[in-house]
Amino acid sequence: MAVSGIIMLLYLVAHMIGNLKAFAGRETFNSYSHWIRTIGEPAVPAQTFLTIMRILLVVTVVAHFWAAISLWRQARRARPQRYVTKKPAAQSYASRTMRWGGVIVLAFIVYHILDLTLGVANPEGPGTTPYDRLVAGFSNPLVVAFYTIALVLLGMHLRHGIWSATQTLGQSNKRREKTVNHFALAFSVLLIGGFLIVPFSVLLGIID
Repeated sequence: MAVSGIIMLLYLVAHMIGNLKAFAGRETFNSYSHWIRTIGEPAVPAQTFLTIMRILLVVTVVAHFWAAISLWRQARRARPQRYVTKKPAAQSYASRTMRWGGVIVLAFIVYHILDLTLGVANPEGPGTTPYDRLVAGFSNPLVVAFYTIALVLLGMHLRHGIWSATQTLGQSNKRREKTVNHFALAFSVLLIGGFLIVPFSVLLGIID
């Protein structure tokens, strides 16, 4: 769970940085998108690196969900009888919504690929430039609203996930717990803010 989460986190950071290139204009953003698809040429065929990355991400996502289901089953087997009294105050909202939040984020990822990567769910359609699909997609307030909800849930997922990963990997203890919590919160807010600034800039006409 922790290792697969870290791999996806590194991808999200790289993806967010790439998205911010939209502020540099159409040509820069399209050039960046083209560069991703041609890494390694002419030594290897076009999109070789991108294909490897996509396969790695799919395997990582499947492993992450498998780990989540396995841990849930282990927890159920360890305590077949439910708690008589629950103490929701002892848990953060993020930790209590990790499972269903993850499912919503997964559904969003599927839509996001159909919209901006493949273009089949985008007003501009397939065969257009990445920049055109970006602007067309985020010009719709409903799409931006869905994007925002999914990313806020992702941020909550990340905040709890980063904290949990440090526990799992033995990098946190009672003395460091407060610092780790603050780092997880700050990191999640910055990352999600970096993602959200692009769609809202399109919606407000800053990026057009």
